[in-house]
Amino acid sequence: MSAGQSERRLAQIVERLRTNLQVAGIRISDDDIQGMIDKGFLGNVLAFEAIAARTQEDLIPDYLAAWGAAGAPTTPAPAAATPPPATRRPGYETITEVAARLRAREVSPVELTRQALDRIAERDSTLNSFQLVLADAALAAAQEAEREIAAGDWRGPLHGVPVAVKDLLAMRGTVTTAGSKILADWVTDFDAAGVERLRAAGAVIVGKTRMSEFAYSPGSNNAHYGPTPNPWNLAHDSAGSSSGSAAAVAAGLVYGALGSDTGGSIRMPAGVCGIVGLKPTFGRVSLHGAVTLSWSLDHLGPITRSVADAAAMLQVLAGHDPRDPRTRAVPVPDYSAALAMGVTGLRIGVVRDDGSGQPLGTDEALAAWRAGLAALERNGAQLVELDLPDLHDLRVLNSTIIALEAATYHLPMLRARLDDFGDFMRHRILSAFGYGPLALVQAQQTRAAIRRRLDAIFEQVDLVSTPTLPYGAPRLGDPSRNTTFTAPFNALGWPAITVPVGLTAERLPLGLQLAGRPWDEVTVLRAAAVVEADGPWPGGTP
Repeated sequence: MSAGQSERRLAQIVERLRTNLQVAGIRISDDDIQGMIDKGFLGNVLAFEAIAARTQEDLIPDYLAAWGAAGAPTTPAPAAATPPPATRRPGYETITEVAARLRAREVSPVELTRQALDRIAERDSTLNSFQLVLADAALAAAQEAEREIAAGDWRGPLHGVPVAVKDLLAMRGTVTTAGSKILADWVTDFDAAGVERLRAAGAVIVGKTRMSEFAYSPGSNNAHYGPTPNPWNLAHDSAGSSSGSAAAVAAGLVYGALGSDTGGSIRMPAGVCGIVGLKPTFGRVSLHGAVTLSWSLDHLGPITRSVADAAAMLQVLAGHDPRDPRTRAVPVPDYSAALAMGVTGLRIGVVRDDGSGQPLGTDEALAAWRAGLAALERNGAQLVELDLPDLHDLRVLNSTIIALEAATYHLPMLRARLDDFGDFMRHRILSAFGYGPLALVQAQQTRAAIRRRLDAIFEQVDLVSTPTLPYGAPRLGDPSRNTTFTAPFNALGWPAITVPVGLTAERLPLGLQLAGRPWDEVTVLRAAAVVEADGPWPGGTP
């Protein structure tokens, strides 16, 4: 399409947007329309229409497919292929390290919780990683954990460990803002499923973390509560939308945190903060009690300092929940035991072409990624180069589905409280009204077709790898399109993890991403453990 044709088509989209908003009973200003254009939000409508034009009309949409109903095939590996222990991470203790000391009563949950609260008081005025600190409740939970452990009632590796949860998860008796002004006074009388499972495991929840408004930004930008600087360099961003969770874990304020991930919101912040972020298979972890961004793309998962910690937290979170029909009754394996399986014989698909026509990243990002891949190869994996041009279309489809589902969810608030949305969120969600009436079904048709094509790659490889982001953390206030390599795996629903593999010249972390077949987090985790143990990450803390 020529530049002139694009301009004419954009003008038609703007006219359709005005009409759709009028019919929906939502007022719109010329400034809002110009804001959508300036931020590039209507560009995705153009890109989607090009994809829809070549979509077969009689395809069965993804939401009618039987995807996710079956258990995962397990890739066998020799039990003796044990990776070296991950000892090159000086600085803050991990969950698995401190859990051993807690169980042996070398340290107490109360002591750890007081340390966490002291660190938050000392550092969070700069980091802005916490929306709400629950000091009294956390100390009470820590005292209870101390009594239980002393009595020999140890619940597992999270028992007595200070953690945090993203502020879109309901927590009884607390405000859940989801980063918004609109929900600033919303107090729930129930816990989200993720909170329930942390409590049942004995974890000590010290607070709720900052996030971009309604989780709808790849950066930490928030018009109401401010951004979250990157702990490694305060002039740079911690990415979004689980920005506070990643910054708090990286800076040593808590041992682990929960994040949500709709286009990369666990993996992007973890990647730029030099820690581990795991997005499980869609349907593996319940989202009951979580504020929705996109029903068919949202995931909940752990943000931690090590792969072993991610495995331990996923063990607690995973499982069917009848309150969330997206979850599946798929058996939950022993994730921690799988970490010792190594990667001998695994085939790692190394993405060579993602369909964008652009380089996969900066020289620094690519060099760090390749160094991480080399660790897998040294430990017995085979690297297989892959061309996956469908990744580009998946990014567009992911953005389209988010926009349409988010606009549906927020429609009552868009009608009644439009001015209470920040500019970025308002412009982004209003751009959904620029899509045509068939867009959601067309997006789900194309998604199903691509899923079938890409499922076939597991005949060639066991895992797929990309850089986590094409670069280090953007400057603070720059919500760059960080979802380049993360969003496709939300659209597919595959499990994916980021592991730190290097630093830029400015000492900004760089990550390696691994994605696997549905329900096969085991293989994702065991490969990530090898990259962590034998890869190029220099260690250290911000």
